[in-house]
Amino acid sequence: MPKRADLKRVLVIGSGPIVIGQACEFDYSGTQACKALREEGLEVVLVNSNPATIMTDPEVADRTYVEPLTPEIVTQIIECERPDALLPTVGGQTALNLAVVLGENGVLKAHGVELIGASLEAIKVAEDRLQFREAMHSIGIAVPESVYVKSSDEAMVAVETLGYPVVIRPSFTLGGIGGGIAYNLAEFREMVERGLSFSPVSEILLEESVLGWKEFELEVMRDVADNFVVVCSIENVDPMGVHTGDSVTVAPALTLTDKEYQRLRDAARRIIRRVGVETGGSNIQFAIHPEDGRVVAIEMNPRVSRSSALASKATGFPIAKIAAKLALGYRLDEIPNDITRLTPASFEPTIDYVVVKIPRWAFEKFPQADPTLTTQMKSVGEVMAIGRTFKEAFLKGFRSLELGRSSELFTQPEGDSEDDATLQRQLAVPTDRRLFATFRALQRGWSVEHVHDITKIDRWFLSQFLEIIQIERAAGLVGLREMSVELLTTLKRSGFGDADIAAITETDTASVFERRKDAGLKPVYKRIDTCAAEFESFTPYLYGTYEEECEANPTDRPKVVILGSGPNRIGQGLEFDYCCCHAAFALREQGFETIMVNCN
Repeated sequence: MPKRADLKRVLVIGSGPIVIGQACEFDYSGTQACKALREEGLEVVLVNSNPATIMTDPEVADRTYVEPLTPEIVTQIIECERPDALLPTVGGQTALNLAVVLGENGVLKAHGVELIGASLEAIKVAEDRLQFREAMHSIGIAVPESVYVKSSDEAMVAVETLGYPVVIRPSFTLGGIGGGIAYNLAEFREMVERGLSFSPVSEILLEESVLGWKEFELEVMRDVADNFVVVCSIENVDPMGVHTGDSVTVAPALTLTDKEYQRLRDAARRIIRRVGVETGGSNIQFAIHPEDGRVVAIEMNPRVSRSSALASKATGFPIAKIAAKLALGYRLDEIPNDITRLTPASFEPTIDYVVVKIPRWAFEKFPQADPTLTTQMKSVGEVMAIGRTFKEAFLKGFRSLELGRSSELFTQPEGDSEDDATLQRQLAVPTDRRLFATFRALQRGWSVEHVHDITKIDRWFLSQFLEIIQIERAAGLVGLREMSVELLTTLKRSGFGDADIAAITETDTASVFERRKDAGLKPVYKRIDTCAAEFESFTPYLYGTYEEECEANPTDRPKVVILGSGPNRIGQGLEFDYCCCHAAFALREQGFETIMVNCN
């Protein structure tokens, strides 16, 4: 099916200022979408208020309006530019909410502007929790029991039926803002008032608690011909009750059986079709009961999301770019894969490595803030690490947080003086320090089963953490001088850095490097190719590991390495991504090959 010929000018809405839950990933998606639309010969008009973005550079769109993202301003731009269509799915929750307002107040209809990517009805069904629940019931997909309320009095009546703990979810908000989990009446009253005030439509959903269930996400895409692909499955290491933006996540999902995965895949297809996202990508979240396997749908984002950026980088599948082309009427099988140049976008990505995302918090900047992690997102950034195993990716990711060496997981000051009751409390309440407490408990000899009972973290992940501890202990016992090549290889393939090994063996990094060099252990680089090396890859997008074959294939051209800034944090955010990108552009213009090293 060729692209639509009736669309000449498209208005793209950006995501505005960086806030918790909506950061540089939407600059990434918006820039990709603008490039894809212009590639197809369309005129692109962009409105965004964030100056520190690649998206607002003059060469990205035909015309860029750096203006407040309000209905009044966007209405004026529509009156001036007269676009044929509006693409709201690459600007996060901000763009979706604006599109809903413009649709409901008749601005889009009055000026003949069509919503592409997601219809007004689809956005409402996905974002309005009551409509979403009814839509799920209509296709036989279970959701947690819930009640919609518009006042504190209604909430007090509803909670008598639902009981405690109860989840509070305001409608049409970003990153779970204003929501949370109430364990008693006092917390409930406070959260209800806050949730009603944060919801732009003064509505909250009170939901049956599924605390402790396993949480999964599927990044999916659908085209106008109803072709459907799962781009990536993502599993949360933390159980339900912690916002996915605050959870350690892993791709692909590692603890699902094939039967369970196929059930989620089939459910996701029915959900995206029922909600009515005709073209583009969506993020669908599920919870699975760890004992009886009961599956419930939690929510759906009918747009490019924070997880979409992770899925794109994890698989090499450019979700935002392909979503923009699907919105123009292309089918998935008509869009070529940029990485292989042979397979179409209808080929579901297959990956032969493990990707781990770890959040970065900034509670040290706000000592009075409550570090408890709930359904409201609190992290300010995140890192991504890739390895051949979960252990390797996890330890690489931990080092990337810039909190110190990953060996600090094994030499924590709390370890000696902390009593069992204190440690149990640290495990029971999810905070930014619970991962450290998990390692302390396993080091103390607590069983995987005991730690699982307290944290509800899946036993498989806890077993992986225990294996990391056992490898670390083995290295500490023999020391660097007596260490076998096999043990040194195991340490490196499990993600331990030279500095970590030096700390464990009480030597220095230079000695570890020399020992590794003598053993012939050096990193090789593997390509991210979307197809587990079934087809040749043309995009030099790489991760390091300790194996035999190197796929880097460097050229003899002059090169410049650019070091990125790592995870976003307060005081260091999107503006450094902007600087690094422009450095790469400038150096390439001068004939240099650029090599970017970053973990964001």
